[in-house]
This record gives sequence, C-alpha cells and structure tokens, in this order.
Amino acid sequence: MSYQNILFEQPETGICLLTVNRPQALNALNSATLDEIAQAVEQVAADESARVLLLTGAGDKAFVAGADISEMQNFTPEQGEAFSVRGSRVFAALEALPMPAIALVNGYALGGGCELALACDWILASDRAVFGQPEVNLGVCAGFGGTQRLPRRLGSARAMELLVTGRQVRAEEALAIGLVNEVVAAADLLQKGLELARLIASKAPVAVRYTKEAVTRGADLNLAEALALESQRFGRCCATQDQKEGMRAFLEKRPAKFHGG
Repeated sequence: MSYQNILFEQPETGICLLTVNRPQALNALNSATLDEIAQAVEQVAADESARVLLLTGAGDKAFVAGADISEMQNFTPEQGEAFSVRGSRVFAALEALPMPAIALVNGYALGGGCELALACDWILASDRAVFGQPEVNLGVCAGFGGTQRLPRRLGSARAMELLVTGRQVRAEEALAIGLVNEVVAAADLLQKGLELARLIASKAPVAVRYTKEAVTRGADLNLAEALALESQRFGRCCATQDQKEGMRAFLEKRPAKFHGG
C-alpha cells in the first residue's frame, strides 16, 4: 500500500514501524494523515505475523506537533465535531490493536501528538521530547481523547492542570509524573524501541495478546469481573501449543521456541 503522509515498514519479522512523515509541518495531523494512520493500523491488525507496533515521527524536531491548525482554523461547529470524531476513531483503533503499540517520542508531542502517544500502550521518550495539551491556547479543548486518556494515565488532578494551563512538560518531568516509561538519548531511541520490540516478539504471541486484552478490558470492569476475565484467558492459553512448549522448555532448562499457536 502506498502512503503520502506516513511511512510504514516491517524492519524485522513481527515488528511494524509507522512513522508520521510530514516533517515540513512538524508531522501535524490533518485529515489525510489521520486516514493513512487508520489504514496502517487496520493493516497491522489484520497481519497475523505482527507482534508489536512502533510509532514515531519523521525528523529530529517533532513526534507530532499537534493537529494541523491550517486545516482547523475555519471549522464550523459541525466540522469541528466531525474532525474530533475522526481522530478519536483512529486513535481508538490504535488503542484496540491486539498486540502492544509503543510510541517512540523523538521531539514535540503536543495536542494531537500527545493524544496519539497516549493511545499507545506505553511511551519511550528521547531526552529532547516535550509533551503538552496546549489546545486552550487556541480556544478549543483537547479533541482526540486527551481529556479522557490523560486522566487515566496521570490521575485527574495532574491531568486537569496540564489540560487547562496548556503547560508543556519536558522528558524528565514526563518520566517523573508517569507519562512516559523511560527516557533515552535521542540517538538511541529507535534502537531502544527495536530492542524492546524484539523482546516482546520473542514471547508467546497468544499470551501477550490475552495479557493486553485482560489489562485494557479489565480496567472498565469491577474487580470480580476483571479477575474472571483473567482466569478465562489463562484457561485459553492452556489450549495452545505455545503453553506446552513454554512450560516444557522451562522444565528442560532451555529457551522456548514459540510459534503463535
């Protein structure tokens, strides 16, 4: 599939890499770019060999600096709502991928860029990364999930502070408040992401998939229902050849060779 605003590749078996590729616009998200991200996410979801998705931005200045203001400036209320719904649906599809999605934030992740990173399962940041939800500076609220995912990540008080002040957060503070999982040197970000992706890809694919499902779906259930979901998925793992291989390998003191079945 040919893309104009993103790059999509599989640098290694099981590892997908999506790069928002509008460096001349600091990778800002316009409608066309959102549609291409949606197509790539759909492609990953349908690929049975895919184990991990890495998501980053082109160039050394921005992950995604936000939604494209030049497209938004003359929106009517109806157009504004439609654009918000469009982005929210794309990010929801990203969040719903059966395999882990990891944001590699290499620069500015503001507005829609921060929301894009939040739709991933976790975030690796370069020491140059800057996060923020500055929409209130433009006369709007966050529209691609920021008012919902940021509180779930940081807690309501911290998220509210960032959302209503528009304050930007540099990498080390983002790490301290739990917005990102790790900060690495900018030159090492992609390599670190690939190392992490290889580690995940080496695990039993069904077990990884069920783990993500239990964590994400369980967050919206009460504890008893979430524990029941976990037990059900544990039981289903026991029907796989990978479960037999994993436990046999452990007892035989050798590395397991998982095949996804």
